[in-house]
Amino acid sequence: MRNPSRSSLVHSAAVLLGALMLAGPALFNGFPLLYPDSMTYLADGPPVARAVFLHQFSEYYGVRSFFYSLGILPFHWNLSAWPVVALQCLLVAWVLWLVVRSIAPRRVAAGYLPLMLVLTALTSVGWYASFIMPDILGPILYLAIYLLVFASDTLSRSERLALYPIAVWGITAHASHFVLAAGLCLLLAVAAILPWRVFDRRPLRARLLSVAQVAGLLAVAAALQFALHGYLYGKPSLNGERPPYLAARIIADGAGRWYLQKNCPQANLFLCGHLQELSDDPDSFLWDADGIFAQASEEEREQISKEEMPFVLATIRAYPGQQFARSASNFQQQLLAFGLYGFDPSPWIQNEFATVLPGAREHYIGSRQARDALPLDLLTDIQFWFVIASLAASGTLIPLLWRRHSNLLPGLGLVIVAAVVANALVTGVLSVVDDRYQCRVIWLVPLLAGLLLLDWLHQRQGAMAPATQRSASS
Repeated sequence: MRNPSRSSLVHSAAVLLGALMLAGPALFNGFPLLYPDSMTYLADGPPVARAVFLHQFSEYYGVRSFFYSLGILPFHWNLSAWPVVALQCLLVAWVLWLVVRSIAPRRVAAGYLPLMLVLTALTSVGWYASFIMPDILGPILYLAIYLLVFASDTLSRSERLALYPIAVWGITAHASHFVLAAGLCLLLAVAAILPWRVFDRRPLRARLLSVAQVAGLLAVAAALQFALHGYLYGKPSLNGERPPYLAARIIADGAGRWYLQKNCPQANLFLCGHLQELSDDPDSFLWDADGIFAQASEEEREQISKEEMPFVLATIRAYPGQQFARSASNFQQQLLAFGLYGFDPSPWIQNEFATVLPGAREHYIGSRQARDALPLDLLTDIQFWFVIASLAASGTLIPLLWRRHSNLLPGLGLVIVAAVVANALVTGVLSVVDDRYQCRVIWLVPLLAGLLLLDWLHQRQGAMAPATQRSASS
């Protein structure tokens, strides 16, 4: 008879070992992996916390997710970013443990540890778990949605309750996470009411109640965002002082520029006075020191933001075919762009250490990232071919499992495929094509292939056991 305390100890040790594997890239680098936005997330936590808990308001809080900044604040206190890496690696390791257990419940550690070893060695999952950015919370959110909707029967009450705040944090950590989670919720609601039960064999009421959990989490996340932004700015909103990403995107796509050239000055838009400064790069429009938005005064930024949606909608009405073609091209490019290229050194990062992480600058300068010594091209090639191999393996295994498949694999496959495709659609079409955006979720494809393989092995072992017993009895 299995000892419950010993089993729990083994499970905890496996998750801790998985977290250590995930932290491998940070340990190899010699410092937590950083991006220019990382310094903003680390810096924005204290002023927002002072406003929330001490009622000490500031004139400016930043444009990033306050919830990610607040969530990691107790783990760094502007002293060290290593505890943030530990937090993220533990969350990823634990959620992946729950996912593996849901698919292959017998001898979970025996399947979990090899899968973690392969994923951390050949995909980007460890790099994003070691990254001081909210990027890793996106795929963890989508896996949490799978667990709550399709695998809730495999969770204990405490595990389910722990997944709720993780999911809400993931939703609020980035605007794209909210959009993707809402899209997944809608997709799963449609799948739940379909008469055929490919993705879920439970009764209709049970399926709808499971999706309702996700809808409830979305509602909580939205309420938190409205409340916090309303408290800080006196005006409730989902995204706070969001930069005009859509205007920058549609101008870069060409249609926005055509609309302005044809309709200015009668359109009476702020951008009409800057036709010669319009950029083909959305990032240049928003973030470059000489970009239109960066140079604008506070009043001019408010005007740009106020005019954004009317301008975008008018442009789409004027050039629907051209904009659709360009958006489709952006989507295709983003779907295939998942190289490990978001970890380049940045002088701006080094300059921010004095105020964000005092005393840690010398440690960062000694890291491989700061010395531009990370083997990113090699890692990109390895991941690319492993994703291709995973797709081929999945295509081979799905027919073998079709008749005797796990009840949960179709649901997991639906969530992963939808999340990977929708992530490329949202980021590529609404923001900018960037390898970092797709790289943060592409490891879900090898994860699905690995779980298909585990389920196949699980079935083979189950089929061989009766034969072995018959042979022994004879």
